[in-house]
Amino acid sequence: MKGSRAKKAKLGVCAGQRRLAALDLLFERGKITTDHPVPVKVVSEAEAVAASLLENQHEPMHPADQCEAFRMLAGEGKSIEYIAALFRISLLMVRRRLKLANVSPNLLNLFRNDEMNIDQVTALALADDHDLQQRVWSEATEAWQREPRELRAAITGTEIDASRSHLARFVGLDAYEAAGGHVRRDLFSDAENAGYIADPDLLHKLATERLVAASQEVAKEGWAWVETRTKRDYGEVMAYGRLPSFSRELTTDEQTELDALIAKRDEADAKLNTYNDSEADEDDAQREPLEEQAYALNDQVDTFGERLETWADDDMKMGGVFITIDQDGELNIERGLVKRDDVARVYPKDDASDGEAGMATADPQPKEKPLHGEKLCRRLTAHRTAAVQAELSRRPVVALAAFMNRLIPTVFDERYRFAYAESAVKIDAHTSRDALVREADDMESSVAFTQIEADRAKWAKLLPKDVDDLLPWLLKQESDVMARLFAFCVAATLDSVSSTDRIHPINTLADVMQINMAYYWKPTQQSYLNHVSKARIIDVVTEAVSVESAAELQGMKKGDAAAGAELRIAESGWLPEVLRKRKANDKGETKRKQTR
Repeated sequence: MKGSRAKKAKLGVCAGQRRLAALDLLFERGKITTDHPVPVKVVSEAEAVAASLLENQHEPMHPADQCEAFRMLAGEGKSIEYIAALFRISLLMVRRRLKLANVSPNLLNLFRNDEMNIDQVTALALADDHDLQQRVWSEATEAWQREPRELRAAITGTEIDASRSHLARFVGLDAYEAAGGHVRRDLFSDAENAGYIADPDLLHKLATERLVAASQEVAKEGWAWVETRTKRDYGEVMAYGRLPSFSRELTTDEQTELDALIAKRDEADAKLNTYNDSEADEDDAQREPLEEQAYALNDQVDTFGERLETWADDDMKMGGVFITIDQDGELNIERGLVKRDDVARVYPKDDASDGEAGMATADPQPKEKPLHGEKLCRRLTAHRTAAVQAELSRRPVVALAAFMNRLIPTVFDERYRFAYAESAVKIDAHTSRDALVREADDMESSVAFTQIEADRAKWAKLLPKDVDDLLPWLLKQESDVMARLFAFCVAATLDSVSSTDRIHPINTLADVMQINMAYYWKPTQQSYLNHVSKARIIDVVTEAVSVESAAELQGMKKGDAAAGAELRIAESGWLPEVLRKRKANDKGETKRKQTR
């Protein structure tokens, strides 16, 4: 032991008190003599301190003592791995204790004497300069100034907290340091990129260079302009319009890739469902990997379609792209933006939409004489509405999709502001029942309306009488009951009654469900023929039957011609144009590009 004046070094026992007591007892009983040899292991001072700490079982060792031991061991050349194995702790914990050991001895003594807590000393450890550490502590005269966050702020000054910086995540600390930047590392934070950027200008320069490189690649796609920002300004982006996009067809390789991805997703979902259905005890270690894999694959399938989004070449020549960095440090590429000055060129006013931005192309279309009068159009489209309602009320999945198709453009208005025009679903929950009867005096005798009213009566018997009891009643219902009731309610909000025979969004629903309108509506005198001219009757019979049949009606009066036409076409399946299932780009209509 240090300080011994004997010729031979005095040995101090830092561990093994019971063994020493046992030797003393043996000596008292005469079993051993004073010259009995006892093995002694001579260790370094650092190892002796470490052994003392490890042997102390009466009270936990103070972190300051552990820091001192680690510093001494490291000073003797012991590796971090050796220290971690000796104390049976992680490498990160060793690094953190060595970092604390670099704090000023005066501050460590305050810490050891409980005049400073662990969070405060770790905050001061951000600085390697003892003078700076002590100055920051001594100048913090108020209690709030000695809060860890205030101490960090005093040390880091204008430096950027990398764990909170989207630019630091985007550039990466390794790339920043490779460019000559300095990072004040924070070993005591578990956050990713824990540390402080000392050169903000360099970080911004590196981020800008990456943005420029990304913009050059995107510009090759054929956009009129590409702009970059290091941070997304929602107000700025919202000032732009959106070009309508569409999904291109999958290539063979893409279809193969998607099929494989779907197969993996389904397999992962099956494994997760099997685990959830099992009666085994909950085990997070087993469930969490299954959940992560299933959720990740579902996200990949959901986002696969983004690769298929494309725009018309002419639109791209006046549209552009914003490339920004999001809060996660990822590139955010927003294609299909149009500047306010160009909106009128892309979205000319549509007379039929009361001045709202429409979906029509910029080329004006010649005005044609309407095929049907306003009253007849409303009559026919009322029957169209009833037919789709009747079908939709039995298709919960399609009803949900139709509902979401109406809801999503409202929720994501920044994306669909200009591409979205109208919908078959009236989401403000106005039933169209009375309107259908009002517009078509033969509605109550129609197949569709009869079916709807039967369903309405069935549900009315099941529903509670008091509206206050409705929500509790709904919460008690089985999922299939809720699904069918939901479908009926969504169907009841459909309204495609129109005073013109223009294309309506309800056609998409009719196409999806492959509705046969000829089952729900037939061309009779009452339903159609009495409401059109004799010339139109001749055209209808010509189209539905033959020229010869139509010629037989030429010399008749209109009433007789209408009666004769009914006999000829009533069971032919003929439908007026407004009731036929038509795509958005059918002949005779203005072609419209719609966002899918």
